[in-house]
Amino acid sequence: MRRVVITGLGAITPLGNSVKELWENIVAGKSSAAPITKFDATKFKTRFACEVKNFHGEKYFEKKDIRKYDLFSQYAIAAAEEAVQSAQIEFSAYSEEEKADIGVIWGSGNGGISTFEEQVGLLYQGDGTKFSPFFVPKKIEDIAAGIISIRYQLYGPNYCPVSACASSNTAIINAFDTIRAGKAFMMIAGGSEAPITASSIGGFNAAQALSKRNDDPASASRPFDKSRDGFVLGEGAGALILEEYEHAIKRNAPIYAELVGTGQAADAFHLTGTPRDGRGAKLSMRKALTEAGVQPEDVDYINAHATSTPVGDASEVVAIQTVFGNNRPYISGTKSMTGHLLGGAGAVEAIICVMALRHGVVPPTINTRELDEAIPANLNIVLGQPVAAGIQYALNNTFGFGGHTATTLFKKFEE
Repeated sequence: MRRVVITGLGAITPLGNSVKELWENIVAGKSSAAPITKFDATKFKTRFACEVKNFHGEKYFEKKDIRKYDLFSQYAIAAAEEAVQSAQIEFSAYSEEEKADIGVIWGSGNGGISTFEEQVGLLYQGDGTKFSPFFVPKKIEDIAAGIISIRYQLYGPNYCPVSACASSNTAIINAFDTIRAGKAFMMIAGGSEAPITASSIGGFNAAQALSKRNDDPASASRPFDKSRDGFVLGEGAGALILEEYEHAIKRNAPIYAELVGTGQAADAFHLTGTPRDGRGAKLSMRKALTEAGVQPEDVDYINAHATSTPVGDASEVVAIQTVFGNNRPYISGTKSMTGHLLGGAGAVEAIICVMALRHGVVPPTINTRELDEAIPANLNIVLGQPVAAGIQYALNNTFGFGGHTATTLFKKFEE
């Protein structure tokens, strides 16, 4: 099988609009949660979120194009641009035939939700026929993948997997499989969301999914904590350049890490909940280890899905303990700092895994003050401060409504 390496990274997140800013703030243990500024949230049960700050679309594309792109697509373009630059790629140097083997797989769970809200609002305010010609192409989930391919004139595989909060990890898995199967030699993969809208907050509130700590947003996301009461909504994008190893070596590309194993499964249990035994999570982690030919004792670090929901955190911990037994990999829940980026979470957390391998630093989990009794005390959860460690393998878990589970396993790059 072809080896697949990561040669480029890009991020737009509540903790910074570059991979460098994201990583520095993750290691520093900073929370990005604050009162919502994107709409008037005063009547909602949850009035805070993790918003992207100081984002200016004009930096990445023409002003006239802003009205054509929903914010989730704008975040996607910006993250992809950073990833392409960090990978030192000049797509203009490739022939059309070569670019038929370079593609884009980009995940999103919600697509242009703010566009949908705006247009439906106008529908009921007007005569029922006043739609923007950009309504449909701004709203649909797959449009970000299409825009990225148009931007770089890439003619290879191009689509959007939708698996709720597992969407961008699924996109990475699909890109990995595409390269391994010889159907492409390079892929841009990742995901984006811009879900901080009235309907998103209202819907997740109705589902009892969000934290309501309006008096202290910065400490609201507290994975594994006894008093956790739900996740904090986030937004942004993460992009990775996946490349066939021989091609990367031939062009002397920077190599940040190697992707060695992936796993996908289903809980087959509930619309939004997870089973106490974490069966889907167990399956996807085991599949990733098997594909990589790696034993549980080889894994040094797990970036847990850990959204800070009462049931979700506990079931993931059961799955981890079942798969890893007496082995004690470091575990952290970085959503305690970024919030939950829904379909964009997996890609951003994949970047965090890659940076952890590259720098030999395990990120902390913040805000966790007293572990829930359901969380075994012998688990090696990194709390409060980062840990310096020579890690070789980092595993990334993402799970989505509908029971979707997706796991990626990264390895520190070695010649």
